[in-house]
Formats: sequence, structure tokens, C-alpha cells
Amino acid sequence: MSTEVKPLPVHYSLAAGAIAGVTEILAMYPLDVVKTRFQLTVGKAESNSILGTFKSIVKSEGPAALYRGIIPPIMVEAPKRAIKFGANDAYKNLYKRNFGFRDSQGLSVLTGVSAGATEALVVVSFDLIKIRLQDKNNAGKYKNTMDCVAKIMQEEGIRGFFKGMEATIWRHAVWNGGYFGVITGVRQALPEPETKQGILLKNFVCGSFGGTVGTLLNTPFDVVKTRVQSQVHPPYKYNWAIPAIVRIAREEGFSALYKGFVPKVLRLGPGGGILLVVYDLVTSYMRKHLL
Repeated sequence: MSTEVKPLPVHYSLAAGAIAGVTEILAMYPLDVVKTRFQLTVGKAESNSILGTFKSIVKSEGPAALYRGIIPPIMVEAPKRAIKFGANDAYKNLYKRNFGFRDSQGLSVLTGVSAGATEALVVVSFDLIKIRLQDKNNAGKYKNTMDCVAKIMQEEGIRGFFKGMEATIWRHAVWNGGYFGVITGVRQALPEPETKQGILLKNFVCGSFGGTVGTLLNTPFDVVKTRVQSQVHPPYKYNWAIPAIVRIAREEGFSALYKGFVPKVLRLGPGGGILLVVYDLVTSYMRKHLL
């Protein structure tokens, strides 16, 4: 079975990425709330287990708290995932056409890093709002998403919405590079499927491996990003990503750089598989019916 497929126009890739992203977030969002709670905890947490944290949130804040802050991610999810896949395809075509690159795992890493850095520029403000709403310390401070936006503007100005930009670029560039690089490697290692079900299974396995490795690589930057974006009033304890990683490791131990790793990987491992399967299903439909 040939692996050569006709490149999609960028607007089709963007649309397919958007559909894949919204599907993933609706399925996996509560794990993101738990991840943020873990990452913002300095010292001993109320619960070290995912199930215990779920129970604690529901008991003290109600079931709706598991979806607190979901509006900003949904608002940005379409452009975010669209850029993840659309920009990845666009950068791949750019590097192949202008710089003579050929399809390889190295090219997949390069295009993933490039797409991730581009993606970060779009998502940083939405992610900051989400973090503020998910933070237990802000319970009762914000009535809703728009109230959170208004108070950030009032207290921190327009620059406040771009807090954590550098850490966000690191986070997305590293994750995307690992994700797309691993997908290419696993695809090459696995046998070529002969049925549609086999193709879906292979894509899910590739995406899950990619999501897991991407999460392993970028979690320290994610912890830093969450800490940076949760800060409201100076002096700020965390600023630049690398010095913040060193400080957290020194003060709390190396393991603190992986706080929230388990709920994060449980979301982004299978979530990466969901993304790839839905994206491939949608793009296959587009190639068959729209081109």
C-alpha cells in the first residue's frame, strides 16, 4: 500500500486540525484540570492520586469544577489544532520545496518544532485565562471567563495576557517536535496495514506513542508555564523558563518538574491518538469528496 498521498490545501488541513482538536478536548478536559492542580502545588498535595483529586474537586467545588476554564481552550482549540497540523504540513512543504529536505524523521522533528513555536503565539493568552480559572486559589475571584479577562486587563494590563510567552514557546515546540518525530519513527517501524480498521489502529498507536513522548519531553516546561501564568502581583518568583526549571529542581527536587505528568500523559497519550485518528479520518474524507 503506497504511503504517498496528495497534499491538502492549507485551509483543508486547518479545518481538519480544528475538528480533531475540539474532539480531543471534549473527551479529555477533566484530566487537564487535575494536571494544573498538581502543577500549582508547592509541597505536599491534598491528594497524590488522580482519583483522589477528582473526588476532592467534586466534593469541595462540585462536578462543574472539572470543566472550569473550558471556554478559553474551546475558543482557541480550533486555531490551535489547526495550526498544529496545518502549519506542520505547510512547514514540511516549505522545507522540502525551498531547502531540499526529504521525508524523514529529522524533517518531522523540524516541522513539529516550527509548528509548535507558531502555535504558542496563538494560544498563550487563552492558556493563561484557563490557568487562572483552574487555579483553586482563584475560586470565587472570577465569575466567568469574561470577568477573568476584565480583571486581568484591570490588574495587569494588556501585557498580562502574554505572561509566560517564552515558556509557552518551549512547551509547544518541544511537544510538537517529539510528537511528530515519534509518529514518523513508529510508522516506519510498524507493518503496513491492509484494512481500514488496521490503518485506524496504526494511527492511534502512532499518535499515542507520539503524545506520550512529547509529554515526557515537555512537562518541565509545562510546569514552569503554569507557575509563571498563575502569578498576578510582582515580585514574580518565576520568569524565564530555564532559570525557573533550575530553581524548581533545586527547591523542590527534580521530581517536581514532573508534577501533573500522570494526568497529563493520560490525556495527551490517548489524546494524541484521538487527534491523529480524527485528523486522518477528516483529511481522508476531504481528499475523497472535496478535491
